[in-house]
Amino acid sequence: MTANALVETRGLTIRFGGLTAVNAVDFSAAPGETVGLIGPNGSGKTTFLNLLTGIYQPTDGEIRYQGENLVGLAPFRIALRGIARTFQTNRLFLGLSVIDNVLIGMHRRHKGSWLDGIFRRGRAERELRADVTHGLDLLGQFSASLAANPYQRAADLPQGERRKLEICRALAADPQLLLLDEPSVGMTPDETRELMADIRRVRQKRPDIAIILIEHDMSVIRQVTQRVVVLNYGRKVAQGTFEEVSRQEEVLEAYLGREADA
Repeated sequence: MTANALVETRGLTIRFGGLTAVNAVDFSAAPGETVGLIGPNGSGKTTFLNLLTGIYQPTDGEIRYQGENLVGLAPFRIALRGIARTFQTNRLFLGLSVIDNVLIGMHRRHKGSWLDGIFRRGRAERELRADVTHGLDLLGQFSASLAANPYQRAADLPQGERRKLEICRALAADPQLLLLDEPSVGMTPDETRELMADIRRVRQKRPDIAIILIEHDMSVIRQVTQRVVVLNYGRKVAQGTFEEVSRQEEVLEAYLGREADA
């Protein structure tokens, strides 16, 4: 494993029948690094995150996180090791309140068991109060309106606020690796600018956390990532800073949809 890598893949591959969705991808992210993962639709970006989180098991290759091989582990065991994510489509519990959604994300922090809720009520109540305080603090870091109305239903939130809540829920798990899958989808330009400020805020509050960001809005990638990896047809075709990869011929042809010499 690379010396400073928090997560690293070697030859990571998955095939669905005759389709190779991720093809021998070598990738790494270090603590404190924000890596953009870009490419055309169908290039394997979300599939790559699904491999990292155990939703899919690779056909070949390895995934190492803090030196441990994650291949074969169930998604909940990977989450307990400190990997949290958001999804392209909202996965909130829409019928629950804002604060309840955040509390659900805190399962990794809990020290007690269901027995505490029956026989050690005082301990369970103290833990719940501490969780609520932490959850309200998280909400306040991202949205004054969410923090001011923590008991409103998630279903009643506008799209931008739902995205903020999803990030808060992921951070509630106290992850070392945060995976954001197209967080700006459906957002207005103003909401997207707020999102970029939110990602910077995560970096300020948690300078040690590694972030992998899938995003089609190149203004987000340009402004919040230190390094960019480009996938096309499941293969890694380029990596470097945004300025470096945006000038490479294969990226111009495959991702930007034009000839390199146009």
